[in-house]
Amino acid sequence: MYKPTYPKTFPKDFLWGGATAANQVEGAWNEAGKGLTTAEVVKKTTDRKHMSMDDVTISSIQTALDDQTDTMYPKRRGVDFYHHYKEDIKLFAEMGFKVYRFSIAWSRLFPKGDELKPNSDGLAFYDRVIDELRRYHIQPLVTLSHYEMPIGLTLKQNGWASRATIADFNRFTEVVFKHFKGRVPYYLTFNEINTGTWGFHATGAVDTENSAHDQMQLRYQALHHQFIASALATKQLHAIDPDAKIGSMLARMQTYPATPNPADVQAAQVEDDKNLFFTDVQARGEYPEFMNRFFAENDIQLQMAPDDQTILAKYPVDFIRDCLKT
Repeated sequence: MYKPTYPKTFPKDFLWGGATAANQVEGAWNEAGKGLTTAEVVKKTTDRKHMSMDDVTISSIQTALDDQTDTMYPKRRGVDFYHHYKEDIKLFAEMGFKVYRFSIAWSRLFPKGDELKPNSDGLAFYDRVIDELRRYHIQPLVTLSHYEMPIGLTLKQNGWASRATIADFNRFTEVVFKHFKGRVPYYLTFNEINTGTWGFHATGAVDTENSAHDQMQLRYQALHHQFIASALATKQLHAIDPDAKIGSMLARMQTYPATPNPADVQAAQVEDDKNLFFTDVQARGEYPEFMNRFFAENDIQLQMAPDDQTILAKYPVDFIRDCLKT
């Protein structure tokens, strides 16, 4: 029987490991019923000055859909984890991993994103991955959305810009929680949710033809829908698998003042607050007042359903919320 060894310097309960995303590693983009994702329609470029997922347009998406190869779309290839997960997980074990964070590709379970029943072949793949992790005593930590929305939802309803996407996402999360109950102890809702302010890659919403103000309006509205979907996913998990925990994830991008001048210090603080507020919403269950002020000053008007604020307040994520109590 395999006996894992861990670095002796870590505390006993420290979860040391690594992380990937389905769109980074899996490949097998057109196998076993999988649908295309937002990541797999982004064309590679040799011009590093313009390597942006936010150059995506409806026209470029259609070009990508017409191209049935992976030559210009590297996210379709990944590193072929789909076929080599056993060798890769064995390497993780040799490194002493106690936890492995990976994403379950929404489009591998729901190819277009709005189907009513999941693709059984997709579930079976993740069954195999989790079984292999358990063989090496590695705990799975699942990211539910890691820049890989089914492209069908972009074409149908402009991704997270539409409130309808909440129900589509929570149909997916309910299937995941029920199917993997008792086998996945930790979840994250959205990878680096704050990067949704950059546009398409995290929201699945095409906004390149809008004015700067309209882009900002669309992106924050899309992010509000993600906040609600995250809260509802938390509600689902607590009901379906009470022993599991769910958390939030932020891309921490520290802003430093250019000089000690108070104006520069204040400007840096404002930028930091605009980045950190995402965790406030997910872990504290409300929009902080400084963001409400920012929205008002920039004429951003979030469309909320009557019970949205109640949902946010009632179903904050488990971590890092639990850390805030100590």
